[in-house]
Amino acid sequence: MDAFGRTIVLNAANRWDDMWMADQQLATSLAEFMPVLYVDPVQSAATRFRDRGWSSVRRTRTRLTLLGPRLARLEPEGLPGISHRGITNINARLSAVQVRAALKRLAADPFASIEANVLAPISGGVGESRTVYWAQDDFEALAGLVGGAAESYARGDARLAASADVIIAANPRVAAALRSRGRYAHLVPFGCNAEHFSRSATENVPSDVSLGRPFAVFVGHLGERIDLTILEGLASEGLRLLLVGPLHPRADRSRFEALATLPGVQWVGPRPFESLPSYLAGAEVALVPYMRSPFNMASFPLKTLEYLAAGLPVVSTPLPGVEWIGSEDVHIASDPDRFVEEVGRLLSLGRDAAGDLRRRKLAQDHSWDRRAEAVASVLGIGLKRAGVSDGC
Repeated sequence: MDAFGRTIVLNAANRWDDMWMADQQLATSLAEFMPVLYVDPVQSAATRFRDRGWSSVRRTRTRLTLLGPRLARLEPEGLPGISHRGITNINARLSAVQVRAALKRLAADPFASIEANVLAPISGGVGESRTVYWAQDDFEALAGLVGGAAESYARGDARLAASADVIIAANPRVAAALRSRGRYAHLVPFGCNAEHFSRSATENVPSDVSLGRPFAVFVGHLGERIDLTILEGLASEGLRLLLVGPLHPRADRSRFEALATLPGVQWVGPRPFESLPSYLAGAEVALVPYMRSPFNMASFPLKTLEYLAAGLPVVSTPLPGVEWIGSEDVHIASDPDRFVEEVGRLLSLGRDAAGDLRRRKLAQDHSWDRRAEAVASVLGIGLKRAGVSDGC
């Protein structure tokens, strides 16, 4: 195993092999500037067995996996009951011990820790030179969505905001909230894998999509964050609607199932990240129909940029993160009726080559590579990428 040298430790909020979110994307792009150790949220053997079966617990040492020449993944093990205050403290210490061991195996010198896990933070415990709090969301509001204890999230957020050397906020609302608490935050919103989603220009619409054109598309979790009134309104106006994504356990299942059976509505369920560009290929407009909840208002729906990378105009409810993009191709609708009206207008207009190109260019300007450059700059890391020579 080659020596990693100076390394960034990213203590993630999501497991590497779960649905790809901001954590995995940033880690992959940051590894172009400096080696990265991606640390999964600590899990107990019981949780792994419940989620992934017996094979996941039949091992005697914590798993450290090389994902690339400058990117590694650690799956730390801890105790069940992650929201219990005593357990979270123990798990944070256990995770830090395992991270230090992994760094030793990688021959890595921890330059910085980027903390995205407010329940089991390891910042300050792995020998790093500087600590970074990556404030992604309103974590207290997140607790209600995931069934966690709000006080645990709030306590972790407050502790990290107070102790971090550097704070990076992923949303204007989060940055403003931190400022009100006397902490400066560098605003680096989420980005998108622009190259991946731009493939929709050459992809064929999958055979399991039976809708006639034109149609609007939504990709993502279908749950409490979504304003079903908007989707129902689109269907009642006879506008075709493709839904791609899993139904969240806390969703209003009966209401959603009634929507999915309406004429002109098709739900294809969850699809792999690799195939998502093809599901955007035949659409005319993409949707961000989020409720104006505290969590949504302090989030940055990265699907907005992914839609733009696919060349699609976007209709969204008013969200600070979406409004921050400030594009003529992101249409903000203040209420459900206005949302339905705007989608209908864009469907009638159809797409055009010039608009597709403009939207893809905008997404390139907001790629994860650009976001990694911004984070590297905040940390004082040189912006020369791995393998790039200054040659003459």
